Amino acid sequence: MTPNEARILIVGLGLIGGSLAAALRAAGYKGTPTGGFGPVEIVACDPDPGEIERGIEMGLIDHGDTRLAPLVEGATLIVLAVPVLAMRSVMTEFAAALPIEAVEGEAPRVVITDVGSTKAAVRDCALVAFGRLPAGLVLGHPIAGSEKSGVAASNPQLYVNHKVILTPGPETAPAAVARVQALWRACGAEVLEMDVERHDQVLARTSHLPHLLAFSLVDTLARQDERLEIFRYAAGGFRDFTRIAGSDPVMWRDIFTANRDAVLASLDDFEAGLGRLRRAVEAGDGDAMLAVFDRASHARHYFDSLLNQTSYQAEYQMQEQGRLTFRAAPGGRVAGRIRVPGDKSISHRSIMLGALAEGVTEVKGFLEGEDSLATLQAFREMGVAIEGPHQGRVTVHGVGMHGLKAPSGPLYVGNAGTAMRLFAGLLAGQAFDTELIGDASLTKRPMGRVADPLRLMGAVIDTAEGGRPPLKIHGGQKLKGITYDMPMASAQVKSCLLLAGLYAEGETRVREPAPTRDHTERMLAGFGYNVGREGDTCWLTGGGKLTAAPIDVPSDISSATFFLVAAAITPGSNLILEHVGINPTRIGVINILKLMGADLHLINEREVGGEPVADLHIRYAPLKGIDIPVDQVPLAIDEFPALFVAAACATGTTRLRGAEELRVKESDRIQAMADGLATLGVEHTVLEDGIDIVGAGDREVAYGGGRIDSLGDHRIAMSFVVASLRAGEEIVIDDCANVATSFPGFTELARVVGLRVSEEQEERA
Repeated sequence: MTPNEARILIVGLGLIGGSLAAALRAAGYKGTPTGGFGPVEIVACDPDPGEIERGIEMGLIDHGDTRLAPLVEGATLIVLAVPVLAMRSVMTEFAAALPIEAVEGEAPRVVITDVGSTKAAVRDCALVAFGRLPAGLVLGHPIAGSEKSGVAASNPQLYVNHKVILTPGPETAPAAVARVQALWRACGAEVLEMDVERHDQVLARTSHLPHLLAFSLVDTLARQDERLEIFRYAAGGFRDFTRIAGSDPVMWRDIFTANRDAVLASLDDFEAGLGRLRRAVEAGDGDAMLAVFDRASHARHYFDSLLNQTSYQAEYQMQEQGRLTFRAAPGGRVAGRIRVPGDKSISHRSIMLGALAEGVTEVKGFLEGEDSLATLQAFREMGVAIEGPHQGRVTVHGVGMHGLKAPSGPLYVGNAGTAMRLFAGLLAGQAFDTELIGDASLTKRPMGRVADPLRLMGAVIDTAEGGRPPLKIHGGQKLKGITYDMPMASAQVKSCLLLAGLYAEGETRVREPAPTRDHTERMLAGFGYNVGREGDTCWLTGGGKLTAAPIDVPSDISSATFFLVAAAITPGSNLILEHVGINPTRIGVINILKLMGADLHLINEREVGGEPVADLHIRYAPLKGIDIPVDQVPLAIDEFPALFVAAACATGTTRLRGAEELRVKESDRIQAMADGLATLGVEHTVLEDGIDIVGAGDREVAYGGGRIDSLGDHRIAMSFVVASLRAGEEIVIDDCANVATSFPGFTELARVVGLRVSEEQEERA
């Protein structure tokens, strides 16, 4: 959107105001309110006539004055780029010079905005000056700057890819907000919105406090007798940390004065944290120091990822990421020997139980995907010292059953429904309150299935409308064991209740209508906790303890499935998948592929850390359509998107029933796959609890190509990459960023075995 103003008045022609003028000039700022064309007039007011002259000489402004009154008439957009403590006098002048009707109404003639880094103080100035907050006032703050000052330091690139935060109130006209958004977007900035109080709190912690500390550290060292020696031998870290102490002292004095309360609150938090660290150093408490350093190190990595626009941590980001597209060319082959990433379900549980155990848990084969990393970071936020991950190795310094500490904010679990549901049970037994949040996809998924039985145990849990996230869990509740008949087969619900049962009085018994994965029961037993199992029921008694034990995470059979299907449908394929978990509750995909005629064999079977593993050897053989046995559905629930592709390449019809659970995964997987199959031209019939798929049989080209919307579901995206092996045309799959949640490096490994897939990163609009 091109800004549409006749005259822009910039009050304060320093670095910020001058760079704004330079950016607008560089953008060819054109257009007038009447729809005509021509250069927009940019004028400036500054108390220093020398700055005005330099601005004109540099071509940044058309003219200027040291007085406001001569410049106000005809201005349609006014930007206040003056120190925060000067805002009151400047706004008072405007209130006297501008008719109040000019800044009122649904589409005010004049819009006023500012660049101050504290918004409550500027808002208070406006209230005093105008008697109320005008509809045309849009408070704003560009997150950009430099240690240099003055109009001579103006930089037309200063705002490119930087954030500008607007803080409109309920009285602010939407049309006024749109005009200020257009102004900053013309400068290349990303425009965000938040309320005034939240802005001041965030900036106090992320900008004001670091500057305060840098000023203090440099001043402390500069006042010491040996300061010359100290500065002579200071390394790059000192230079990097203290760079911001070279900023304008007067400006920062004004900021600290204007945002005093928020700065003091953030300083209190910092001093408390520094005190804890000091005590750990004094006591030689290595675990406590490691917890702080590791948590800080990984938070810093998240910050780097955020700057590079690759972060998965929504709690640390303010904008949506660019969208990722996969392009899969038709044909290809499948051959070789590979090892897919570690099992996500076991990776989640290894961190959870390792954190609650007494002692140090060493984990090998940890899945370094986004969901698992979110679980790891959540425990760091609850005070657990965790080393790694590094090449799949993680060391968890357990704090015991009652050693977790209250996190400072909501716990973000990304796209992981497993993590959120298991966390709900684990956190229901803690003494502190917690809130669980996730990404946009997870926020749509039902959580009543865990919240309701937890409430029967005595937990107090609030959910959003429809029983969906976020989950607010009130700590300090006395839990009691229950006997619960699950209405649906769900390992997540079972595990949630068993974890809550660890903290409950008496026995917790869970009966499942069909077998589900038993990783939680196996790992609890591996950590020395007694778990009973008979038929369809498992149980445990609360009040015990966990003892640290080593964990070797097997490769994820869900991830292996994409390559099993790839080899099963592609003539000439010969593939070995190493160290794959073959837990009896997870091998539905193996059983189903064998029933379809796949040439699939388990070799080198063994047990590692209580979990059975094997190498899977699969070669191409013609597949046939089958009626999928209902008892296999819970054992392959996550693998069906890929199995749908196998069905599309088989001879005859494959029928699935009893799979309602697929409709409440990251997407409605039945409908999402059906829509994609329709795009490719695969004949199918959708039912409420399943689907019928008519396969192509022996035809070399089984179906066409086209563009698929994965709906942000990683398994949908990967399944249609596999489908390209038998496609007649290219398959383009949109919205694939979430593949990293379960299978980092998927496309690279796919290319290793012979698929023709590439990635395209779409820029944000």
